[in-house]
Amino acid sequence: MASGNFTGVTEFILTGVSDCPELQIPLFLVFLVIYGLTVTGNLGIITLTSVDSRLQTPMYFFLRQLAVINLGNSTVIAPKMLTSLLVKKKTISYYECATQFGAFLFFTVAEVTMLAVMAYDRYVAICNPLLYTLVVSWRICLLLVILTYLYGFSTAIVVSPCVFSMSYCSSNVINHFYCDNVPLLALSCSDTYIPETIVFISAATNLVSSLIIVLVSYFNIVLSILKIRSSEGRKKAFSTCPSHVTAVTVFYGTLLFMYVQPRTNHSLDTDKIASVFYTLGIPMLNPMIYSLRNKEVKAALKRFMTDPCYSFNLCSFRIQ
Repeated sequence: MASGNFTGVTEFILTGVSDCPELQIPLFLVFLVIYGLTVTGNLGIITLTSVDSRLQTPMYFFLRQLAVINLGNSTVIAPKMLTSLLVKKKTISYYECATQFGAFLFFTVAEVTMLAVMAYDRYVAICNPLLYTLVVSWRICLLLVILTYLYGFSTAIVVSPCVFSMSYCSSNVINHFYCDNVPLLALSCSDTYIPETIVFISAATNLVSSLIIVLVSYFNIVLSILKIRSSEGRKKAFSTCPSHVTAVTVFYGTLLFMYVQPRTNHSLDTDKIASVFYTLGIPMLNPMIYSLRNKEVKAALKRFMTDPCYSFNLCSFRIQ
């Protein structure tokens, strides 16, 4: 990101969710509640899956990582968004904007990858239960998580400089509540073909490849479940999947709508609404989805509320 490429632009102005003055305080209160629920819910999932001895399995290890990612993603966006709703000067410095965009990319790509990893985990657990402890050992779990974070970081390192290497000479007003590639590139007076192509290829590759893993995993899961003769056996085999299926449907559906389309088809106002949903809504909903639809998590929460000291398990991660 050479300093000579941005022609004197040292800060951007974020228009926010709405430029209507009378909506600023109500929106602040709504988003503050949403962010508070997001922090509480994800910290709750992280705590329960860390201290409860009955949740020391690969599935809940990956769920803990998803909660960490959700918490990180919303924290990258929400504080600045909330601050902008209270102040008149809604500015963000050039380098703060670049950092926010890079961090957002990191957590978004990590979440996409983690959802695919969780689908693979369910595939192995249901389709190859006898090999589960061998295929999904603690070393494999740690390796998959490390690779997830490394891949998210490498994507951010590659894509961010492409976007911020453009010249911004016509305006510094970003029609959004955070620094995203579409409104940023809309401000550029340079040829944006290369960064647009890189962003599109990166988004399409990440979404489509991870979605293929999810679909193939669940296709094989369904085939395996159909082979089970008893209805009770089929129900038990699929009991751990609905939460993940719901989270995947909501997350992938929103991102496919947002990013896998040419710039000419984008409506920035529509993107803003969708962005609110996946930057604040989804991180808030995921803990609820995994708590309300998961008997083991609800039981762990009940045990924790009854006696917070009952199951503090500081032992190393183990497969059960």
